Amino acid sequence: MKRTALVGKKSSASAIFSKIHMKTHKLLTPRFVICVDNTEYPASLELHKIYRVIPDDEAVRDGDWRIVDESGEDYLFPAEYFAAIDLPRPIVRVMNKAYARAAQPSR
Repeated sequence: MKRTALVGKKSSASAIFSKIHMKTHKLLTPRFVICVDNTEYPASLELHKIYRVIPDDEAVRDGDWRIVDESGEDYLFPAEYFAAIDLPRPIVRVMNKAYARAAQPSR
């Protein structure tokens, strides 16, 4: 995003937004994304597949998202490789249950 006339200055509205953004950042991190580019990681990411995002503020600041990939482990990938998606609540519940089952040790 380009800055315009207020380069180097922070308006009070901008400062307030920054504080609110930092406090609510975890709410702004998507829970699910769809892969739109896997050119550098074809073995780890499937194009057009839905992936779960693990909250990681440091990764987001660096332009990455922590994604549970095909290995079942979470790794950092560039955020531009994904598009955030909103899923209906019933689907989110089903997806979360599926991830929880997959995370349980085998009996």
